[in-house]
Amino acid sequence: MRASKRSGTFTAVPLKMPGTQNVHIQRQCHKSSAASTSCLCIESMPSEILLKILSYLDAVTLLCIGCVNRRFYNLANDNVIWFKKYSNSFPCKILNWKTESIETTTVSLSHATVQERKLGYWKKEYIMKHKAVTKTGIIQLLRPINLYTGLPLKTKEAIKASNLSWVVILKDRKGKEHVVEQVDITFNDTSVTVYWYGTSWPCLDTLSTLELCGMTPLLLNRCKVPTKNGPRWCSLIAEYDLTNLTKAPTVIGSDSLVQLLHLDPGLLMGLWKEGNEIAFIVASLHYHQIIEKSTLGSSTIRYVLPTHKPILDDVDPEYGLHGYQLHIDMHSGGRSYLCSTFRNLFCRKDYIQNGYLKIIVIGLKDNAQHLPLIGKVGFFWKTSVLEGNIKNCYMMDITVLDETEKPFWCFSAPVYMKLSSKTSGLYDYMGHIYDINYVDSDGKVHIELVWMDNAKEYYIVNLILYISTKKVNSCVLDKMTHTQMGMCKALSRVNGL
Repeated sequence: MRASKRSGTFTAVPLKMPGTQNVHIQRQCHKSSAASTSCLCIESMPSEILLKILSYLDAVTLLCIGCVNRRFYNLANDNVIWFKKYSNSFPCKILNWKTESIETTTVSLSHATVQERKLGYWKKEYIMKHKAVTKTGIIQLLRPINLYTGLPLKTKEAIKASNLSWVVILKDRKGKEHVVEQVDITFNDTSVTVYWYGTSWPCLDTLSTLELCGMTPLLLNRCKVPTKNGPRWCSLIAEYDLTNLTKAPTVIGSDSLVQLLHLDPGLLMGLWKEGNEIAFIVASLHYHQIIEKSTLGSSTIRYVLPTHKPILDDVDPEYGLHGYQLHIDMHSGGRSYLCSTFRNLFCRKDYIQNGYLKIIVIGLKDNAQHLPLIGKVGFFWKTSVLEGNIKNCYMMDITVLDETEKPFWCFSAPVYMKLSSKTSGLYDYMGHIYDINYVDSDGKVHIELVWMDNAKEYYIVNLILYISTKKVNSCVLDKMTHTQMGMCKALSRVNGL
């Protein structure tokens, strides 16, 4: 066949060929010509007609239309359309006792006054107002506090109400992005575990960075289920460097199929042993301000948590910290190995050394404090077709509350039990000793466990928290020192008299 140009369109001219094939080609060309003609007709429509059509669309569809091209972007930002949506969605309350209220003036705005605003002004106002209303509802859910953990009681409900989800964005060295949506999610006592797995992972050797982001619908409509292709807000939570991933000592466990890599903070990556390709990615996110970190940042800037300001208490100068509380949770794949709360924790003055405040939670020689880990301990992983268990690895959630029962130090991270060279000096526990050590900028956690062959369980026989003095407000320690110096001066004066 050959094509001839007529009035700006192309039409098919049949050549000599069998009848059936000739009819098929004519139909295909007719469909292509019709689609091209309709596209040209839409582009050639006057702006007034297109604005009339756009005025019947809902807000989410209107935002999507604005991504077609520059002309539709300008048309979809029309102030008159968005002002009507703003007025219909958020009706103003007219106050009877006030003659000229802002609400009344806003409702009576003329067409010309609305158009005087900068293009897209009322679209921005609509989005900001919609986000404020949604935020108010989420805050109401987060107000009740759990008495044991000091965290919001309905965090799970708030996550579902805001349609919050998480994605990983893999960037290669050429700048190309691969966005992977979450596949599964598990809610724990004080954290949420998110899973990503599939068969279309990019090649690990070409990747440079990995970004963990929270995703929420830009306009949350409770009547409709938000789609992945709709407009969403992206909030950066953490960024990881993947350039020297296989060379760094990050492997914390393995089985016959995969090896497990730990990326700080709180991310696990499973690699197939054959081929060294990505099998799955797992992130553990602590409930403490998880909504804020997953929604209030941007695609390039993380949300910064407010600094903790402890309350000074110098009633007893022999104590550095007292009245603290610890909630610890060890889990994997929806299975809980340990969930316990310890109250009235304290740190004596002589325990403050080497830049840390030492708090003994479980004493080595106090058998009444020792706790077992319930179940078959290990990290349970899964993909679309395979699953397995990596021994001695799991997730650990730490929630430390201060004397006012406010969150002071919170994290959720993967840990692994390492066989210790020490021998048990306890007559009640004769078995191999395992150590767990976790370190970050705020402190350290040291745990000792003993494997009991007769009970087939691990027992925690020692648990110590080391909190950095930098995290505790420096003015607290300074004021404690000044108080003690003042007491010494007072005593010297008494002795002089």
